[in-house]
Amino acid sequence: MRISFIRRALVASLVAMLPFSSALAQDIKERTFKYALQNPKGHPLASGAEKFAELVAAKSGGKMKVNVFPGGTLGGDAPNVSALQGGTIDFVALNSGILASQVKDFEVYDFPFMFANAKEADAVVDGPFGQKLHAKLADKGIIGLGYMELGFRNITNSKRPINTVEDIAGLKLRVIPNAINVDWVKALGANPTPLAFPEVYAALEQKAIDGQENPLNVILANKFAEVQKHLAITNHQYNPQSLIFSKKVWDQLSPPERKVLQDAAAEAIVFQRKTSREAAGSNLADLKKAGMQVTEFNGAEQAKLREKLKPVIEKHGAPIAATVAELQAELAKARK
Repeated sequence: MRISFIRRALVASLVAMLPFSSALAQDIKERTFKYALQNPKGHPLASGAEKFAELVAAKSGGKMKVNVFPGGTLGGDAPNVSALQGGTIDFVALNSGILASQVKDFEVYDFPFMFANAKEADAVVDGPFGQKLHAKLADKGIIGLGYMELGFRNITNSKRPINTVEDIAGLKLRVIPNAINVDWVKALGANPTPLAFPEVYAALEQKAIDGQENPLNVILANKFAEVQKHLAITNHQYNPQSLIFSKKVWDQLSPPERKVLQDAAAEAIVFQRKTSREAAGSNLADLKKAGMQVTEFNGAEQAKLREKLKPVIEKHGAPIAATVAELQAELAKARK
């Protein structure tokens, strides 16, 4: 008797769902999207993109397909964003700070030593602050779907070990092409060279630049150990990664199609961060095996580095003071 009741209830539930499922299926069309990113296959960001593509296919019943183009195969970040605004690339994952070229407030994500750890960063980007910044992109033809992560950045070079802040002076370092990154490198007495990421390996190999700065997973995945001998663990900057979508294309999607992308993004972001953080422990060991000589700043040098970069933060914080105050308020909540 009990089994019969359960069966009847299950059938009734399935029948009730049929009109919705049918309508949902009708509102999801056959679509193919392009997803561009700078890091190669095997990097946590590429793994996150692949997971996203898998989830979109599953949630759309195979109707919506995402083709992933890793390793800068569709160009650097700036051309990718322009193509996304024009609707010829659909998704881009990139350092959130790069979006300061669209909305200046995003520069706050590139402030040195803004986040002490990944937990703080998650609280900020997943909360009202991160959502508010992404919402500001809509007027620029961009939809922000959420934040993946790149991690904490460190400095490599081919010339000498970096044991002190003074050792950085004179080095020609590649930086992300935006003003705050140029300024903090100058503040350390080094020579900043803005370059699109796909150009970095060749520039290092040809000695056009002495070094660069990136998280360990980027250094490893892009085989920079082949052309860089010295690695300094400075953890000077944390990079959220914005997963963005073309508003031009978004406006053509039905509500169920948008929901597929939003739900897939939320799940892929959790997966990507977990993948990135689980790999962090082995990345350093692998770089040492690859021949890199590793140094790490002691407490005094770390404090000296922070002090030297304070004027840069003050300079770039002044024009976006309200945004900086909002971020600091969110950080204060997270630290409680």
